[in-house]
Amino acid sequence: MAESDGQEKARWFTTVIMSSSLQGHDISTSLQNQQHRIRYSDSVEIGSIIFPLSGVAFLLADVQDLLLTKRDPFFDIIKTFMTIHRNGFLLLSAALHGSKEWDVMFKIQQRFLGSNLRIIPVHNTAEAIKLMLTIAKALANILTASCLKSLKEGHSIMKESSAKYFSYDAHCISPVRVLEKISFSSFRK
Repeated sequence: MAESDGQEKARWFTTVIMSSSLQGHDISTSLQNQQHRIRYSDSVEIGSIIFPLSGVAFLLADVQDLLLTKRDPFFDIIKTFMTIHRNGFLLLSAALHGSKEWDVMFKIQQRFLGSNLRIIPVHNTAEAIKLMLTIAKALANILTASCLKSLKEGHSIMKESSAKYFSYDAHCISPVRVLEKISFSSFRK
């Protein structure tokens, strides 16, 4: 590794839920090679990749397939995907993003204008995986920080409540005891 202190970077592993249609895809193979836990599901949209701990989902689409088929069925898939997933990204894969590919992207943007759909063009599997893992890791860190903040706020509320009902040191009191004391004292009034 190229780090100055000689320590290796901590690797990030997560569980990924993927559409069963992607079972033989390069993305699933690459994620498994990186030691991520892959679960396949028939109940998710075709082409979807979900990072449940991060609360983010990706819908993988090949632009060449969209050029050859009708767009309306694909628009229905996107619409269903966006109603299910609040943090949804559409990954449009093409080796080269020429005028036809940008036209497809423009039509999708026009159709879903005003929604929370985020469209990201990718060129290959490695780029798509790097992008998905970067977004998922960033959102997982945000969620973890938010949970820790909520726990700290809850702890301070519990300390304040326990100081009101108990005379000894508040950090030694179990939250269950505080809630019991509060609920019992409210019935006595």
